[in-house]
Amino acid sequence: MEEEPSEQVGVGPWPGGPQAWPDDPRYDRDLLEHGDRRNVVDRYRYWTVEAVVADLDTRRHPFHVAVENWAHDMNIGSVVRTANAFAAAEVHIVGRRRWNRRGAMVTDRYQHVRHHPTVEDLLAWASTAGPDGGALPVIGIDNVPGSVPLEGYPLPRACVLLFGQESVGLSPAAQEAAQDVLHIRQFGSTRSINAGAAAAIAMHTWVVRHA
Repeated sequence: MEEEPSEQVGVGPWPGGPQAWPDDPRYDRDLLEHGDRRNVVDRYRYWTVEAVVADLDTRRHPFHVAVENWAHDMNIGSVVRTANAFAAAEVHIVGRRRWNRRGAMVTDRYQHVRHHPTVEDLLAWASTAGPDGGALPVIGIDNVPGSVPLEGYPLPRACVLLFGQESVGLSPAAQEAAQDVLHIRQFGSTRSINAGAAAAIAMHTWVVRHA
């Protein structure tokens, strides 16, 4: 008995062959010919990467996400993927330039990612990156002494959400740099939740408030 073929993601070649291809520069001829199996929403099927990025750039949200990368954190890829899902303006990698892209599921092609060698470099960038050239407030997310609950906090519309790396959390320099440090309320026995999950919760909290 033959095995059932596994379900494929995406779509096959454009129906009707080359003569039926749309006359639109946003479409990728190779994808039209061979199919589009990428992890993209239907709106962007068969579009070139450049066209997708350009369209996203017209409607990205004014919050940024920054994550420290001192020990090649495996969660950074997940943070990038979530930032793409919520249309964050940019993701900022603070520390090591190299990061594990596996968890990003190729979304880093569509998400602007910027590198800063140190927290001080991030702050220098944020000082003039706000609306009309003003400063973007940096909001830390970590359950450290003195932090306040994320729930109910008036997150600014334009801001940087700064996350530490797995297990150690925000570095002392990052905590000092943050305007405020917020924590996500927990009710079980574990001291902390996964860094990628924490980033997703914080980004969705911004979306609920502003989008």
